[in-house]
Amino acid sequence: MFRSKYKISGMDCPSEEQMIRMQLENTEGIKKLDFDIPNRSLEVFHSHKNLDQINALLDDLKMGSELESSESADETALEDAGQNQRKILWWVLAINFGFFIIEFTTGFISRSMGLVADSLDMLADSFVYGMSLMVVGSSVFRKKKVATLSGYFQIMLAILGFAEVIRRFMGAEIVPDYKTMIIVSAFALLGNSVCLYLLNKAKSKEAHMRASWIFTSNDVLVNLGVIVAAVLIIFTNSNLPDLIVGTLVFALVLRGAFRILKLGK
Repeated sequence: MFRSKYKISGMDCPSEEQMIRMQLENTEGIKKLDFDIPNRSLEVFHSHKNLDQINALLDDLKMGSELESSESADETALEDAGQNQRKILWWVLAINFGFFIIEFTTGFISRSMGLVADSLDMLADSFVYGMSLMVVGSSVFRKKKVATLSGYFQIMLAILGFAEVIRRFMGAEIVPDYKTMIIVSAFALLGNSVCLYLLNKAKSKEAHMRASWIFTSNDVLVNLGVIVAAVLIIFTNSNLPDLIVGTLVFALVLRGAFRILKLGK
């Protein structure tokens, strides 16, 4: 097996990383793709026969790819790394789905749009994680179909969320229970912090692990936003901070949906 390192000047975000992954990963002989977005580099672990094919596929993307080196590499650690990543993703999926149930239930009980929005954001993340796990090792065509399905699912959640925010804004003002918001969001923050620890521990730069890290980092910011909204409710005795946070969360979900749909094209 060989390890070829490329400099890709046009790769500066996870969306472009995923485009490269979909271009390469179904190519026979490629064992692993290791991305480093900050340094705009890619390491391809592959058989010795298809270096020219890899070069041609990267050139087709027109992202300014340049082969820097190609040398022999050890294959023994690849299978163990894949199993470890799958285990971590299952933990992240379980934590996200568990807190979706908790936040969705307590959000309606406490009348907090922020908690409901955060729960739906976690549901969207869980759906993406689950779909990604289902298609590990599948064809690029199937992965594009799953990406498209995930994107439309998130759009549906965002539209429902925006409609609920408008309904609450136009209706009679109901001040949420700020104590429940703070307690539940603090536990969700702890859960997402554990997820970040597990993902960082994996030390993987592959697309699915990097995407999981990005999703979870956004969730941490959302948790903090709900806590801030709860504190503002104490001083304002208004539901407006809660509705603002809910709107921002659904905007994040919608933004993520369009990025996923772009990957499915």
